[in-house]
Amino acid sequence: MMNEHAASFADSWHRNAVEQVVRSLEAAFNAHNPDALAACYSENTVWTNAMGRRLLGRAAVAEFGHSVISRLKDSYARYEIASIVALRPDLLAVGVDQTPTDADGIAIDGGHGAALYVIGLEIDGWRIVAGQNTIVAS
Repeated sequence: MMNEHAASFADSWHRNAVEQVVRSLEAAFNAHNPDALAACYSENTVWTNAMGRRLLGRAAVAEFGHSVISRLKDSYARYEIASIVALRPDLLAVGVDQTPTDADGIAIDGGHGAALYVIGLEIDGWRIVAGQNTIVAS
């Protein structure tokens, strides 16, 4: 879930918070559950997806997820935290590497992703307040 480089730049409290968000995001993606995916984002999030579409707000993330879920029904991924930078005690920049997998979590050929998430402590817990997902050329 987290490589050694990422672990060296965050204390255990921040690592645990980030791991919880990233695990929830990965589980929601792999369960093909757009509502659970959107729950990982703050109410007023700004997220640019891998196709370059900017989404404003948790509701927009959920709506987009519902619109593409049928095309992603056979898509799975493993998310690994590559870096964590504490911008403030309640705001973290998190690099995440995404590896395509089969339904059993075994890596397969396909487009990898690199995401940058800004994860903040909100009233309802740690959430993604901003982010961008990028497809990495093979």
